[in-house]
Amino acid sequence: MALGDVGVFHRFARLYDRAMYAADPETLEAGLDLAERPVERLLDVGGGTGRASRALDVSRPVVVDAARGMLREARGHGLETVQGDAARLPVADESVDAVLVVDALHHMADADGVVAAAYRALRPGGALVVREFDPTTLRGRGLVAAEHLVGFDSRFLAADALADRVAAGGFRASVPDRGFGYTVAGVKPARAGEAGTAGEGTGGTTDADRDPAVPSNQ
Repeated sequence: MALGDVGVFHRFARLYDRAMYAADPETLEAGLDLAERPVERLLDVGGGTGRASRALDVSRPVVVDAARGMLREARGHGLETVQGDAARLPVADESVDAVLVVDALHHMADADGVVAAAYRALRPGGALVVREFDPTTLRGRGLVAAEHLVGFDSRFLAADALADRVAAGGFRASVPDRGFGYTVAGVKPARAGEAGTAGEGTGGTTDADRDPAVPSNQ
């Protein structure tokens, strides 16, 4: 996240769930269903209180966020957490099956770095799913103005522009859902002759590979 935004979210953490709507599992699952491997290990990047993780039936979600207050709230919901930068994910290479970035990419200063970090962390056949707001819509223009008014350093991308960045990062990109709120999904191509089977490690067998949340409970 942009440095100033992190501080706001840290202070706002206790009220966040009261102010925000619940995540829509159907839109998230539509993106995750594009993965070419079972989704067991999932990173909820910029996940705050774990709003997206809690909406999904995933066995091993880990919330990654830069704001310590948000992670404290996520742990209160029973989720595993790790403090970190979305563009420098503190996990092993090819150690997770899916990466979610829900309503958060516009707060992150380096969108291309976030895409690259997700690509590194994902196993072949894994999916990056980004849920964002379209600044070219009427409601989107209002949201851009509102976020800037309250002091956020938000940088919104339209759906096709984000899909182009995801594709440039090596993914097979698609836009399964459009509108004011839209979804961009990217699938990391499997290597030739490699099946997308849950539990297959493509890197080493370090502790970080067995559990992507290292260190945890920050």
